[in-house]
Amino acid sequence: QVQLVESGGGLVQAGGSLRLSCVASGLTFSTYAMGWFRQAPGKEREFVAAITRSSGSTLNADTVKGRFTISRDNAKNTVYLQMDSLKPEDTAVYYCAATSSGTYIYSVKYNYWGQGTQVTVSS
Repeated sequence: QVQLVESGGGLVQAGGSLRLSCVASGLTFSTYAMGWFRQAPGKEREFVAAITRSSGSTLNADTVKGRFTISRDNAKNTVYLQMDSLKPEDTAVYYCAATSSGTYIYSVKYNYWGQGTQVTVSS
């Protein structure tokens, strides 16, 4: 079955960096666009970033532009989220997801989800 497994979360001070990874199995990774979403306590899940199948294009939420970078390695079935200049408001559970659609910002368009990894940014 399809599995997406995130790692790399943790506790970091404001201004610091983290790199999240998501390893996929059970699907033809290169045929799916990949996205990262996050959900803070008491809030709805929100789009963070997405990358097309061939890494030809990326899309970032306005809240993370210039700070977060999404990338992928199709040979390793892995998608990454490099997070720099972290802020306390970035604290959330971060999820990776795979979509076969051409729409990236809506969570309902994603076919598969990971279990999430916690990112906590202290002030």
